[in-house]
Amino acid sequence: MTAPTVGTSPATPQDAPRRVSTVSRKTTVSLAVVLALYALLLVLVPHEGSARFALSTPTDFFQIPVYVIPGMLTAWLCGAGAAALVVVSAVATGARRRTPVWAIGLYSALLLFGFLAWAAAGSPRDLSVVGLLGGALVLSVPLVYGAMTGVIGERAGIINIAIESNLLAGAFTAAVAGSLTGSPWAGLLAAMIASALVSLVLALFSITYRVNQIIVGVVLNVLVIGLTSFFYSLVLVPNTEALNATTRFERIPIPLLERIPVVGPVLFDQTIVVYLMYLIVPGVWFSLFRTRWGLRLRAVGEHPRAADTVGIEVLRTRYRALLVAGALGGMGGAFYTVVSINQFNREMTAGAGFIALAAMIFGKWNPIRAALAGLLFGFATNLQNVLSVVGSPVPSQFMLMLPYIVTLFAVAGLVGRSRPPAALATPYTKE
Repeated sequence: MTAPTVGTSPATPQDAPRRVSTVSRKTTVSLAVVLALYALLLVLVPHEGSARFALSTPTDFFQIPVYVIPGMLTAWLCGAGAAALVVVSAVATGARRRTPVWAIGLYSALLLFGFLAWAAAGSPRDLSVVGLLGGALVLSVPLVYGAMTGVIGERAGIINIAIESNLLAGAFTAAVAGSLTGSPWAGLLAAMIASALVSLVLALFSITYRVNQIIVGVVLNVLVIGLTSFFYSLVLVPNTEALNATTRFERIPIPLLERIPVVGPVLFDQTIVVYLMYLIVPGVWFSLFRTRWGLRLRAVGEHPRAADTVGIEVLRTRYRALLVAGALGGMGGAFYTVVSINQFNREMTAGAGFIALAAMIFGKWNPIRAALAGLLFGFATNLQNVLSVVGSPVPSQFMLMLPYIVTLFAVAGLVGRSRPPAALATPYTKE
């Protein structure tokens, strides 16, 4: 009789480690809640009549006829389609899979179109799609530049709560410099320098003196708001003609392209600041993910100690990143006073820096996604203007809240899991 061998038996399939994937139900619940609120709106505030959608402008190559659709019927059909997509999300969650991106995008498009059909129903005026999209693009420009400021700074490991101060300092300086020189280019350049100086202060206290980065950002916001308000009242108001009357950039229509229906007037009949945005967003993405500078910048934001051991100057890299980020924030601030209007007003950025910060988080610290998030928030802001033109029954107070509601849903509900840079907000001391 053979004695049993003493030892460790091979692991059975039951004993082997198993990988358990967890999928949050947050997306499905958020979609269902938004759909329920949408249906409640249609039930409580029915708005009969037809909705008129205009897709063309008089200068287009060819004219697209005005589409007239039944408002309430279209709204309910869009709601039914969105309900089917909620089911798709629930099935995906039950199968431990994430909700497909296409489902979220189609869900958003259906509810948006249904809401517009409901809001424009019964109005004798046409709802201009070109005006809606064009205004959204213009309003999103400071948000996109601000989001680029946040992406570059935080990829380097520095929390940038001070985006609001970058925008406001840029707007103020552009107004003064543009008024003194009569050149919007001078205003734009001065705004970039002023905003870079604000970021230099953030870098000095956050990197060199290792002060809490959130506290420094909050203090900078309060400081710049106080300084610009003080100088506005003391200097600009008494000397409006000399110091607060800028020359704005003119629109530069691109021949032929600007006559393409719908997209032409929206994308190709803009100012130079908007055209620069088209180049800067992909440029930032390429610099971050396809160049040595971007690799080093991301390295000091993820693991500064390891970056230091291979010869990367961590502190210098972070300083340079914040200066570049600040210059881009200044371009966003200059938009207010050398593109949008021709003078500076007290606190005219109105919290745009914080919405840009939300766009950065919504975009998961990716320049392209952050820019798209900025466009989304700009669209929400412009929606109130378009609906007021067609006489929508939606209260103006609610429409003023809409950009911030979208921000909350985007960051807390639909963004999913976002992982910031590992060394974000962690001061680095060279040994």
